[in-house]
Amino acid sequence: MYKKILYFKQKGSLKVQKICSSEGWKVLLIIRFYLFVFEKKKLYLHNLHKKITMKYKTLVLFTLMCSMLSWNTFSQDIRKNKKDGGFTFTIEKEIPATDIKNQYKSGTCWCFSTQSFLESELIRMGKGKIDLSEMFVVRSAYELKARKYLRMMGKINFGEGGEFHDVINIIREKGIVPQEVYTGMPEGQTKPEHGEVSAVLTAGLEAAVKLPNGKLSPNWEKAFNGTLDGYFGKIPETFEYQGKKYTPKSFAQYLNINPDDYIEITSFTHHPFYSKFILEVSDNWAWSNVYNVPLNEFQAIVDNAVNKGYSVAWATDVSEPGFSFKNGLAIVPEGVEDMKKEERDSIFNHPKPEKQITQAIRQAAFDDLSTQDDHGMQITGIAKDQNGDQFYIVKNSWGTDRNDCGGYLYASVPYFLYKTTSIMVHKSAIPVAIAKKMGL
Repeated sequence: MYKKILYFKQKGSLKVQKICSSEGWKVLLIIRFYLFVFEKKKLYLHNLHKKITMKYKTLVLFTLMCSMLSWNTFSQDIRKNKKDGGFTFTIEKEIPATDIKNQYKSGTCWCFSTQSFLESELIRMGKGKIDLSEMFVVRSAYELKARKYLRMMGKINFGEGGEFHDVINIIREKGIVPQEVYTGMPEGQTKPEHGEVSAVLTAGLEAAVKLPNGKLSPNWEKAFNGTLDGYFGKIPETFEYQGKKYTPKSFAQYLNINPDDYIEITSFTHHPFYSKFILEVSDNWAWSNVYNVPLNEFQAIVDNAVNKGYSVAWATDVSEPGFSFKNGLAIVPEGVEDMKKEERDSIFNHPKPEKQITQAIRQAAFDDLSTQDDHGMQITGIAKDQNGDQFYIVKNSWGTDRNDCGGYLYASVPYFLYKTTSIMVHKSAIPVAIAKKMGL
C-alpha cells in the first residue's frame, strides 16, 4: 500500500491527513482540484467585493454631488423680467423692503421713494416694518413750497414734484406720522389723485402773487391751509400708536431717524468733484445741495451700500426707449436711438450688448436736457442676468398690477450710469476712502 501525506487548508489552518488506499491518488487529485477552484473562487469574490464597494462608493459620492448641485441651483433665487421674459436674473443681494404702494394720479414719486427708503432703514435699524404716511410729507411740503413761491414772486417751480431732501427736511422740521394715523385722502378716496388740488393751489398762489391790494395779505396762508385741509385733512397734533401717545416730532424721535445721516450724491463735470452744489433741476425748489463724485465712484457707492445692507433712493430719467415698467427693465442697448419701432420692441425679449457709458456721455445727456429728473424709486438689491451682467433691483411706486415683477423692475448698470440724476444714501454706506475725499 502506498501512503501519501496530504496538507490542505481548513478554516484558516493547516490539517494533515493520511490517504491510505488504492484509490489514494484519485482522491488526492480530486481534493487538489477543489482546493484550486476554492482559492480561485475566493480570490474572485474578494475582487468582486472590492469592485462593488468602489462602485458603490463612487455612486454614493456622485449622488451626493448631484444632490448638492441640485440644492445649490434650487436654493438660488432665480427670477425673470416677466412670465415669458428672456431675461433671467440670479439675485446676488436683496435688502428688506415694505410693501409696494401706488402713487396713482399724483406727482409724488419723490415722497413715495424716500419714504420706502426710510422704511427699509427702519427695518435695518431693528424697528420692524412701519408704514409711514406719504401725504403728511406731501401736505407739509406744499406749505413750504408756497412760501418760497411767493418770496420769489412766482419765479420758481410750484407743483407736485420734489426731491429726496424734501422728506428729510420735513422730518427735521415737522416730524413724521404713520400711515394709519394720517392717510391724507378725502373720504371715499383710496389712492392719491392730485390733479385738482394742484390746480386749485396753483391758481390761488398765482392770484396772490399779483398783489391786487398792493401788498400780500396776511390771510393768504389761512386760505392756502384751508385748501390743504379740505383735500388732505388736518394734521393731528397728537396721536396714539401701539398704545403710546406721540406728536409728529416725538414719533420721529422714537423712530431714531437722524436727518443728518442722509446725503444726496450725483456725478457731473460742470461742477468740481468732491464739492457740493445745487442740482439744477426744476423740482429742486428747496435749492438743497448734492455731493459730486466721479462716475466710477458713483457706482461704487451704490454697490457698497447694497452689499453692506443699505438701500438707495434713486432719481432718474424714465423717458428713455429702454425703460419699460411693463417689461420690468431699464436698459440701454447699443444703437437703440436709431432703431425702428419693431426693433425697439424686441430689445426687451433677451439681453443685447449695451452702450458703454462714460462721464462725457452722461454729461452730454444732462447738458442737452435729454436726461430729465423724471422719477424717484428705490434700489433694493443687486442681480445678474444669464450673461453675468449686473443689474439693480428697483422698487417702484406704481402698484403691483402693471407688470409681472410685482411692482419691481431691473435696471442695468449702463442705464444707471447714463440716466441717474441723483441718489440718497446713509453716510455709513459710502466706502471709507470715497467718504474721506468727500470731506465726510
